[in-house]
Amino acid sequence: MKDPVKVAVLGCGTVGTQVVRLLTEQADDLAWRVGAPVTLAGVYVRDTSVPRDAVVPVDALTSDADALIASADVVVEVMGGLEPARTMILKAIEAGAGVVTANKALLAAHGPELYEAADAAGVDMYYEAAVAGAIPIVRPVRESLAGDHITRILGIVNGTTNYVLDEMTTKGLAYGDVVAEAQRLGYAEADPTADVEGFDAAAKAAILASLAFHQRVSLDDVFREGISQVTKDDVAAAAESGHVIKLLAIAERAADGVAVRVHPALVPLAHPLAGVHGAFNAVFIEAEAAGELMFYGQGAGGAPTASAVLGDIVSVARHRAQGGRGPLESHYADHPVLSIDAVSSRFQLRMHVVDRPGMLASIASTLGNRGVSIETVRQKPAQHETHAELVIATHRAPESDMARVLEDLRALDAVLDISSVLRIEGE
Repeated sequence: MKDPVKVAVLGCGTVGTQVVRLLTEQADDLAWRVGAPVTLAGVYVRDTSVPRDAVVPVDALTSDADALIASADVVVEVMGGLEPARTMILKAIEAGAGVVTANKALLAAHGPELYEAADAAGVDMYYEAAVAGAIPIVRPVRESLAGDHITRILGIVNGTTNYVLDEMTTKGLAYGDVVAEAQRLGYAEADPTADVEGFDAAAKAAILASLAFHQRVSLDDVFREGISQVTKDDVAAAAESGHVIKLLAIAERAADGVAVRVHPALVPLAHPLAGVHGAFNAVFIEAEAAGELMFYGQGAGGAPTASAVLGDIVSVARHRAQGGRGPLESHYADHPVLSIDAVSSRFQLRMHVVDRPGMLASIASTLGNRGVSIETVRQKPAQHETHAELVIATHRAPESDMARVLEDLRALDAVLDISSVLRIEGE
């Protein structure tokens, strides 16, 4: 066989530990797949005195990142965060090493800088684990569908929020109670903001949109709403209308541009995404030639994410040993990135109203005056005998028109409150 391919791992948390374990346990298989031995050059940690899992050799630990990077053929970044990850990756590229990263936040914020540096240096940069954990989605979008036109991506790409919403749906629990349980089980961080407010999903949406539409889409281009305002009543109303609530990352291409957004949405029970339970992830792709495709699996966790990292390591190491390059960044397109106001959706509105003659006609007229057409209306008695709850589903309408409708409805004497407004996707 050829000379060994030396792999440096930056970070020794849950994922980094599992990467080291797989590199060690599967050394023989990896050598045959790559065509050369794949060896661990070392593991960078800030403090080498902190006890580590037994699968990590003590003599492999180092706090000298520069020396480790200089000794490696492949540098694997699994630290997370923006710095020092960005600086270390740039140093690895400058040193001529191929790079593998699982850092979605870094790619969403600094992806173009890193891609350009890798392209200029003639080295590989792979990041399968940055989106949806173990699910192979970056490679299919970047390579397998490179000859097709992707029109839309709907993704459940955050396991924490899917777990929370699934528990609320299947057990009737309140949002706060489920988040607390998710924290106890390790699905949610002590500060769950990045997950429940959609920041994590938005970073992944930016990456997927950039790949799918062959243009640079930044985190700032992604409209974002989280799930913290979703209530038990919202979940119950969704079930009554034949839907479940999911936090979706949506990237879609229209005649006038591309739109990328993350928000809770009503998904019909017949749609494949409705059956994604627990902390699992799934990505549903619509393409002109391929049609509808769905990718489903573990979206997080040490071993699943490490599986995706190892796949990238094999690709980069094979190129080092046998020659060749991975795909370059494709960003030739320059479609306008649309604001949320330009996006059209179907909506479900829940509101409490005064139950009196002419009330429904007044509300229907308010929507009609803004060009928003009603598809269905359900009226249910409220606790107060003179009040009622209305659940209205609309036909597709621009977000800007719906924003004006909500202002007009809140000004009506008959409308006591608007409990929720949820978009309907997947129909």
